[in-house]
Amino acid sequence: MVGTALQIKQSEPFLRRDWRRMTWLSLALAVVPVLSCSFIVLTPEGCVAQTESADLTKGIVAPALVVGFMGGFVRSDDLRHSEVQIARQIQRTYGARVLVRMFENREKAQALSLVLEWLSSAEYERRTEQEKSDPPIILFGHSWGASAVVSLARELERRDIPVSLTIQVDSVRKKGEDDSVIPPNVAEAINFYQPGGMLRGRSTITAADPSRTRILGNFRFQYEKEPAECRSYPWYDRLLFKGHTAIECDPRVWSQIEAMIKVRLPEVLPAPQAVIATRVP
Repeated sequence: MVGTALQIKQSEPFLRRDWRRMTWLSLALAVVPVLSCSFIVLTPEGCVAQTESADLTKGIVAPALVVGFMGGFVRSDDLRHSEVQIARQIQRTYGARVLVRMFENREKAQALSLVLEWLSSAEYERRTEQEKSDPPIILFGHSWGASAVVSLARELERRDIPVSLTIQVDSVRKKGEDDSVIPPNVAEAINFYQPGGMLRGRSTITAADPSRTRILGNFRFQYEKEPAECRSYPWYDRLLFKGHTAIECDPRVWSQIEAMIKVRLPEVLPAPQAVIATRVP
């Protein structure tokens, strides 16, 4: 901005008179793109802002889809939280072979739109009928985000869209939702919870149709002290919701989640080996 101004007006008095206007203009140009973003797209290069009108799957032909939901009022790009860290790690590992998206728990409509657009993509249309009947869709979330996972799975059931796996971490039911019963379009479901503090997760999930959905387990974690990884979390979360926050930042929980997701994703192709030319004597 300053360089452009100097090219237009070389006069130093002009700069002194107009520095306030230039400062506010610079701030506005920096803030407007952030305010226009509805959610964050995770790519191997980092976070890329997308607007609601953008094609959510434009330029991406990933054969697998992973959707995560944040808890509470946490932003979908807050790297202090394990959900975002895991999403970025998976995207970095698999690159274009997996489409990974994080949403706030109130953004279920946007997440549903993403799934529908992904299913209508050219990559999906090229699959065999067998592959189309079992698309690798994985949903995970913490707290209200875990409740959003079940809610989205239920929306997909109404459209006869199968889900490979749902993962709930200390699931807290949001008003108007039922996070306890897993719909029959979900092949496998797992629940992690902790019983301590004023905010505690659901201890048990069940299958609406046990012949179609396998409940992998309801796994309980107990915390006498918070994991060291929680130190980067807001102090008020750690004070008011100790156990609820502890399970969110517990590497034991999220390493299991990462492993469960990866084992259901396409095999990672080995990186091409460099060819070194040698001189023939």
